[in-house]
Amino acid sequence: MIDYGIGNLLNVVRALEHCGASVQVADQAALMTTLPDRLVLPGVGAFADAMAELRLRGFDELVKRYVDTGRPFLGICVGAQLLFEVGEEHGDHIGLGLIPGRVQPVPAVDPDGRPLRVPHIGWSGLARPPARASWDGTILASVQPGEAVYFVHSYAPVPTHEAHRLADTDYHGVRICAAVARDQIYGCQFHPERSAEAGLGILGQFLSL
Repeated sequence: MIDYGIGNLLNVVRALEHCGASVQVADQAALMTTLPDRLVLPGVGAFADAMAELRLRGFDELVKRYVDTGRPFLGICVGAQLLFEVGEEHGDHIGLGLIPGRVQPVPAVDPDGRPLRVPHIGWSGLARPPARASWDGTILASVQPGEAVYFVHSYAPVPTHEAHRLADTDYHGVRICAAVARDQIYGCQFHPERSAEAGLGILGQFLSL
């Protein structure tokens, strides 16, 4: 697990260990002398700050080298947002560019113009996007459509290609991308470590890929 000095990793570590993982935490890329079987990038806070810390600690290049091996990678919350090309929080900021698209604000109004509460906080059901016929073989293989997971966010990824949308959630009529996937690269805008049995099932599927 990547620790770039932003946020508390303990809940993610405990959830992964509960699912049977042996977790090692690294706060400098130079400490990772060998690449692990799985790599997890959690995160909270602002996109730009997170990217700055990743670069400072050498993790930006390590992540790119890791995903080139084809091994499973998981970004959580801001860690999922960093997978994209650009984040729009407090101006445009360059991300890792592993999935085409941008990270944009959660809309402040619903389709009828009524105000929405932002940040989007709480439990919300997952839905398969129109371009996704099944979740088989992905980290969501154990999830039933409509099953709820826990969100805390003001920004969300908007993939360029529909094929990279793994799951959506409906926020009072607003479609929000909840999870993304490209090859063995996965990102969850929600927090699986805070999503009870559904979240543990998702982490278990990630470990079994």
